[in-house]
Amino acid sequence: MSRQIDYGNLMHRAMRGLIRNVLDDVAEHGLPGAHHFFITFDTSHPDAELADWLSDRYPGEMTVVMQHWFDNLNVTDEGFSVTLNFGDAPEPLYIPYDAIKTFVDPSVEFGLRFESANEDDDEDMPPIEVASDMQDVEEDDAPAAKKDADVVSLDSFRK
Repeated sequence: MSRQIDYGNLMHRAMRGLIRNVLDDVAEHGLPGAHHFFITFDTSHPDAELADWLSDRYPGEMTVVMQHWFDNLNVTDEGFSVTLNFGDAPEPLYIPYDAIKTFVDPSVEFGLRFESANEDDDEDMPPIEVASDMQDVEEDDAPAAKKDADVVSLDSFRK
C-alpha cells in the first residue's frame, strides 16, 4: 500500500498559518501603511461566533473589513477574535481559520481563496500517491494534483 500526501490540506494549513502570522503582526504592531483586509467567512461554521442579528442577516457567509477601526484583536492557534464597527455598533466576532473562505489585502494585490471539496469539479480525482523510491515514478505517470486553492481575482474589489 502506498502512502498518500494530502497536498490540498497541507496547502490550506500553510495558507491559514500565513493568515495567523499576518494577524499576529497586526495585533502587535497595528496595520502598516495602506494595508487592510477583506475577510469572507462561513457564518454557519459551528465555531464562528457573531451576534444573532449578523448571522440572521448573513446566514451563509459574510465579508468583514479590517481597516480604519477595529479593536481587541486576539489571535489564537484556531482562529481570531476582533471587535468591528457595524453602523456605529461595535460587535465582537470570533472567526475560526477553518471558516475563512477568502483573505484579501487589496493594497498589495494579495489574496487567498479556500475551496471545500464539494465546491471542486474534480472531487473524484484521487490524491497524489508517493512511491517509496523516487525512481519508481515517472513524471508522466503521476496523477494531476487536485486544485484546492487559488489566488482571488482582485478585480471584484476594485472600484
